[in-house]
Amino acid sequence: MPNRLIFIIFVALHLFTASALAAALPIPKPPSTGAKSFIIQDFESSRVLAENNSDQSVEPASITKLMTAYVIFNELQAGNIALSDLVTISEKAWRTPGSRMFVEVNKQVSVEDLLQGMIIQSGNDATVALAEHIAGSEETFAALMSRHAEEIGMTGSHFENSTGLPDENHYMTAKDIALLATLLIKKYPEYYHWYSQKEFTFNDITQYNRNKLLWRDESVDGLKTGFTDSAGYCLVTSAKKDGMRLITVVLGTESANARVDASQALLNYGFRFFETHKLYDAGTKLTTSRIWKGSTAAVPLGLDQSLYVTIPRGQYKSLDASMSINDLIMAPVKEGQPLGAVQVKLSDEIIASQPLVSLQTISEGSFWQRISDEALLYLE
Repeated sequence: MPNRLIFIIFVALHLFTASALAAALPIPKPPSTGAKSFIIQDFESSRVLAENNSDQSVEPASITKLMTAYVIFNELQAGNIALSDLVTISEKAWRTPGSRMFVEVNKQVSVEDLLQGMIIQSGNDATVALAEHIAGSEETFAALMSRHAEEIGMTGSHFENSTGLPDENHYMTAKDIALLATLLIKKYPEYYHWYSQKEFTFNDITQYNRNKLLWRDESVDGLKTGFTDSAGYCLVTSAKKDGMRLITVVLGTESANARVDASQALLNYGFRFFETHKLYDAGTKLTTSRIWKGSTAAVPLGLDQSLYVTIPRGQYKSLDASMSINDLIMAPVKEGQPLGAVQVKLSDEIIASQPLVSLQTISEGSFWQRISDEALLYLE
């Protein structure tokens, strides 16, 4: 056999073996973080890739400002306030300890500038000024924060202030923070760009974003740092690479470098060993089913939310999707009404399940249609 042919066969076998090994590569344990609690979660599928003590309520420090921003963005979206609104700075806001935007008492500052001061500079003075502008007092605003948290399912969180300054009744969990970060990006994309902004200048004072991963990793575009002596060093990150976005939450590390290194290690782990796929688009007809006594004989079925799955790399061909549909579907049916389910398995494990819903409203049929279907049902 010619040497050239032997070489080609050897290379082909080597590439095939390497590919097979990569596809079957087991998922190793996540890297050590040194954090009190952490979580890494896929943005689209919400699958948790790794966690430790993610349900434990801890002091969040300035990670709190993600919740503050969520409430403010909600007020902006509802039209209750505008970015151009001018906020008069109170003495309380000016005196708030900790990181500062350096606003001045009785001066007026726009909501937009205060938001940048809060998000990029982590200014406690800007944060309190915004809270007072929206709710009249920081205490009332904190109650609003807790109410929003309850509404979106943050079961391990409670707020006593808008800044994250220490208070025994002020706490969050890593799991809640990951949920909050996901909703911030999904619901308010028009404001999210501020979390990747590296600097902001106000009153001729330039301050830099404390999230050092914005300089280290180009896939990172947010979100927030936090620190107090009691909470330790905290960091929430969001990063997108090759169409896959990951959220990491690291709480209670020992130093600013430690929170960055831990977050980077978790991101590397997630992107290296997992992949996310969109299986079905929201609103796309997946199948139809017989509907009885309706104005039409068939109802189109699909999903009201796009279905994503996050799986170990190389396992896409092992996915198996199936649909189950209710036995007897009777009119009337409303658009979005659950009439079955879509289930996705990886090997024998169910990794995703979503309701199969009606894609349109179908009213009751005429008297003769109902009588005709009643007869057909009787004969079955």
